Amino acid sequence: MEIDVQKNVLEANDNMADANRKYFKEKNVFVLNMMSSPGSGKTETLCRTLVRIMPEIKTGIIVGDICTRNDADRLEVTGASVVQINTDKFGGDCHLAAHLINKSAKQLDLDNIDLLIVENIGNLVCPAEFDIGEDKRAVVLSVTEGEDKPLKYPLMFQVADAAILNKTDLLPYLDYNVKEAVNNIKNVHPGIPVFELSAKTEDGLDPWIKWIKTQVKSKI
Repeated sequence: MEIDVQKNVLEANDNMADANRKYFKEKNVFVLNMMSSPGSGKTETLCRTLVRIMPEIKTGIIVGDICTRNDADRLEVTGASVVQINTDKFGGDCHLAAHLINKSAKQLDLDNIDLLIVENIGNLVCPAEFDIGEDKRAVVLSVTEGEDKPLKYPLMFQVADAAILNKTDLLPYLDYNVKEAVNNIKNVHPGIPVFELSAKTEDGLDPWIKWIKTQVKSKI
């Protein structure tokens, strides 16, 4: 019985995701789903990214959190249009579902947006299971997390189209094997591009920026 319930939930979500995908195509908007565990530096990476790509690429953001709008406030400073989703009011879901994206996207002026970024709720499990109608997915892993995270949570890395290994500025102070972490990512998803960077110092940020620009311009 539990399996049937889960199947029904995912089927309903997938149907809404397909509707979202059609809507985004009509609006000529590229949608990027950014996922990670909490504390990976996802928001800072996005802040630095937005400074580099706007106003050339007009960007809107949907921010997901269980509580607070702390990340939304940080992202709004960049000048991007931001919509906040808090899931505490309906059970504290640990992911953003397609129907929430549908409702939130319609609060943005998509006719004047090239890129819609969804900053998903910090979690390496649930967000990977829910299609939201995005074009691409990116996952952020920091060097303050274990090298084995891609092996422990393979689905997240398997469904991602790009991976970021963040906080490389901390490597001199950590016992962390970058080569092992990257190999683990590529073992669960061969061929995935992995961007080693520091959002804080912006070292290594350029290849990531180039990847985003290429993806967006391929659609718009």
